[in-house]
Amino acid sequence: MTEAVKESEADVLPVTGQATDYPAGRLIEPHAHTRHQLIYAVRGVMVVGADAGRWVVPPTRAIWMQAGMAHQIRCVGEVHMRSLLVTRQAAPKSIVGTQAVSISPLLRELIRAAMDVRPPYVPDSRDGRLTRLILDELHALPVLPLHLQMPADPRLVRIAQTLQAQPYDASTATAWAQRLSIDVKTIQRLFMKETGLTFGQWRRQARLLHALERLAGGEKVIDVALALGYESPSAFASMFRKHFGRPPSAFVAKG
Repeated sequence: MTEAVKESEADVLPVTGQATDYPAGRLIEPHAHTRHQLIYAVRGVMVVGADAGRWVVPPTRAIWMQAGMAHQIRCVGEVHMRSLLVTRQAAPKSIVGTQAVSISPLLRELIRAAMDVRPPYVPDSRDGRLTRLILDELHALPVLPLHLQMPADPRLVRIAQTLQAQPYDASTATAWAQRLSIDVKTIQRLFMKETGLTFGQWRRQARLLHALERLAGGEKVIDVALALGYESPSAFASMFRKHFGRPPSAFVAKG
């Protein structure tokens, strides 16, 4: 296990790097940073949870974690984490709150290089120029739809917990309304108010994140498709590609 630089050692630097390798199944307990953090792994998949939501993060993606937000990380398989800590002043203004972002091949290599930087360094040096290039790339980070906002209403919590435990559950909003003895319009209104998604959109997002986690664990596409309630792998792959722009077999990069 290695660490490129401790957060307290370089408070004046706009960007610092942290490199840590974790065994499969490791749970990083809830914690927070005084800086923004780009949570990224060159190998393995992470499940990141915070009050802002839950994300499944393969090596082609990262989480921009807002400074001060408590979060925990669960490692799916062995994880080689390579994170960046960014001051509030240097942070990109285009990213609001905590978001999933895409990592380009260039940024991936810049992150790798940042792990070898040792403070202090002067702006007009290789390390200083590397830092500026990283900041340029961070300002161009595309935000991705990998977020699952959990509802707070007890009735919706029951629905959400069931759908996460049983992603194959095909119960409609009408069926849930009858089960909970409430109006179906109430379910739709509350889902939109508390999560920003309709019931159907939230269920699809939960299934997608569940699929990512299972694929990251090495399961076959056909097994994941059937576990999520799809009639065929092709129907699952079509939905997956429509949402992410890539087939499920290509989504999780190998470290």
